Amino acid sequence: MNQIAKEWQDYEVIDTGNKEKLERWKNIILIRPDPQIIWSKKEKWNSFDGHYHRSKEGGGSWEFKKKLPEYWTVNYNDLTFKVSPTNFKHTGIFPEQAANWDFIQAKVKEYKENHNEMKVLNLFAYTGCASMAASSAGADEVVHVDASKGINEWAKENMKLCHLENNKIRFITEDTIKFLEREQRRGRKYEGIIMDPPSYGRGPNKEVWKFEDDFSNLLDNVKKVLSDDFSFLLISCYTTGISHISLENILKQNADLNFKVVALSIDEEEQDWKGFLYKKQFSYAHYLIPNGAKKDSLSIDIALQTVPRLMVVNDKGDVLQGRSESLESAIAFIRSMDKK
Repeated sequence: MNQIAKEWQDYEVIDTGNKEKLERWKNIILIRPDPQIIWSKKEKWNSFDGHYHRSKEGGGSWEFKKKLPEYWTVNYNDLTFKVSPTNFKHTGIFPEQAANWDFIQAKVKEYKENHNEMKVLNLFAYTGCASMAASSAGADEVVHVDASKGINEWAKENMKLCHLENNKIRFITEDTIKFLEREQRRGRKYEGIIMDPPSYGRGPNKEVWKFEDDFSNLLDNVKKVLSDDFSFLLISCYTTGISHISLENILKQNADLNFKVVALSIDEEEQDWKGFLYKKQFSYAHYLIPNGAKKDSLSIDIALQTVPRLMVVNDKGDVLQGRSESLESAIAFIRSMDKK
């Protein structure tokens, strides 16, 4: 299932190509890298305010055409967040996560209709957009945990921008596993848990986190602080090589958890691309439909499980070509299928 963030007014993906995306953050235009965007640009992008260039040695730097404010704000429905270009290309917001904020708010409101109290835990909580979504929807307590003190200060700024200073939001700077172990000893439980574990990270005391090594242990600890009558457990995964299939298989090992794996994207765009109708979707999957084909009769999915490995499947999930060495060869295969 693909869940799309449709309600954005202050954010827009204008165009994509050559491993970059052209974005509008309110009235400021930025170009940022994205290694999954392996198709070509239609035209050169001349109108932008900031461009993040990757370095061959690692990292990168911003090129600004004009002096930008240190930060500015964007609104998403009733939420307001700080935006600031960082040294690592990020801006403090992952806009596709807005679909999750909608989900969180709906689940909190639904739970509160029949329960007196709801506590929400946000792990690897970053700048707190999901924390503010939960609090604004009526969660009685939100516990926001991130290993970075500076990021937690950013989250506190977002709390003030959302006018939630009088709500019960606790900011914890600590290693996630250590925090969960302590909560178990205290007997604390949560009715909603959000987590967005990174591919790799370090805790405040140099604890090392690697998704592929530590996720199962994380899930075991999270289950122990879930209330018996919990509302939701929401997991985000951006780790390259960990597809929705990998995540689904891990969750299947936990038969006591009911789950649904969802992919996130910004509102769909359609454009005629190299003779195909191209529907921009989420980070590891794209849909290519030959021009003139009826959408209900033919839909070809090119799933980038691990770039540059491409797999061509139909809309029923049947594998039509197990491996394509390039996007061009996958398109050639689709065209040959169309001729049959």
